[in-house]
Amino acid sequence: MKKVTPALLCLLFYFAILLSMFSCGHREKGTADEESHLNALARQYVRLGLRIGQYDKEFVDAYYGPDSLKPVSAALTVFPKDSFLTEVSRLSNELNSFHANVNDTLVSRARWMGAQLKAFERRVKLFGGDSASFEVECRELYGVTPPIFDSAHFKKIARALNDLLPGKGTVNMRLQKLANHFVIPPAKLDTVIQAAIAESRKRTQQHFELPGNESFNLEFVTDKPWGGYNWYKGNYKSLIQINTDLDILIDDVIDVGSHESYPGHHVYNMLLEKNLYHDKRWVEISLYPLFSPQSFIAEGSANYGIALAFPGEEKVGFAKEVLLPLAGVDTSGIALYFKALELTEQLNYVMNEVSRGLLNHTMNDDQALYWLKNFYLMDDEKAKKSMSFIRQNRSYVINYNYGKDLVKAYVERVGGINSAKRWEAFGWLLSNPVLASQLENNERN
Repeated sequence: MKKVTPALLCLLFYFAILLSMFSCGHREKGTADEESHLNALARQYVRLGLRIGQYDKEFVDAYYGPDSLKPVSAALTVFPKDSFLTEVSRLSNELNSFHANVNDTLVSRARWMGAQLKAFERRVKLFGGDSASFEVECRELYGVTPPIFDSAHFKKIARALNDLLPGKGTVNMRLQKLANHFVIPPAKLDTVIQAAIAESRKRTQQHFELPGNESFNLEFVTDKPWGGYNWYKGNYKSLIQINTDLDILIDDVIDVGSHESYPGHHVYNMLLEKNLYHDKRWVEISLYPLFSPQSFIAEGSANYGIALAFPGEEKVGFAKEVLLPLAGVDTSGIALYFKALELTEQLNYVMNEVSRGLLNHTMNDDQALYWLKNFYLMDDEKAKKSMSFIRQNRSYVINYNYGKDLVKAYVERVGGINSAKRWEAFGWLLSNPVLASQLENNERN
């Protein structure tokens, strides 16, 4: 064996350094090229979504990206379904090539856009006249398969309500009678909602640093299928609309203050815009397609955020001590009302079963209304309004209940019983491109 001299050792060490520098440089160049390629695909993704939105007016919920990605030509007279599906397929295939990448960030971005594109495909097919079952829509639009509940499940909850509510008559009648005590007078509505939003904002700011120029405008509207809506405008601005077709109750006021604004939709969109679009230049985040996996996180987090902002008895305390006196409404019975609401919230899954029945043609309109009135305990007017929402938004209803349940399970699994840690886990959800599968599997990017 040849003797290894100090000179030879030095030479070997020198070549090892050169090889290491070459490998690192090659790897860095490869990563930069791959990131550049992914950024190009992200721009194509945004352009495609905005072009689909020229035809399907409900497709784009928000966009705050570059004007250069907006369509430059008018929509065609005929919806180009096949052309859109071909482009979705091409983009999806290119994004699939990133799944084996060593860079976790590129993998995460590609996986998220791929899931969004699966929703593009299903929505384009639906808008183009194709049909789909409830189960297919949930899986392809939102990436989940929600649980099934039969009528016996909801009857059990209704029996618990029956035992809780005093007086005589049906559960529906007694629940409605109790709720009628807490209707906010129209003349006080703006004052009370503004107070609720201000409190929600104050509580959110204790945990999140919000952009200094953030703000919202509040409008009251009529003739809408929904109760409230956040139209995110970009640059940390929102338009929040409240539908006054039906009476606004005290719980509606608090829910709007949290769900549509803080720490709900307004905060969610702001944190994505700041942390991902502005800070990281991920252009795909600037497009929010309504019927997509993003809405599963958006609606689920907005609904869970209500309890996060007002934990335990703090919600009923705020209503009793601040909002109801501000509205000039008697506070008697408010604790009982909120206890009843805890049970009725579990009935929200009725909306899923009605959507399932209508989309799968196992329910007609009369049967659907029967379920809403007898299992969700709605009056005629509210049941018809809910039917209107389901007709327009189809399987979207799962995002409110199943979305909330998955967000709740994730945040409380990660954060435990510690409030600060729960807010931290919640903040991660609001600041990253998250899919429902990640909540189920307890994953973080």
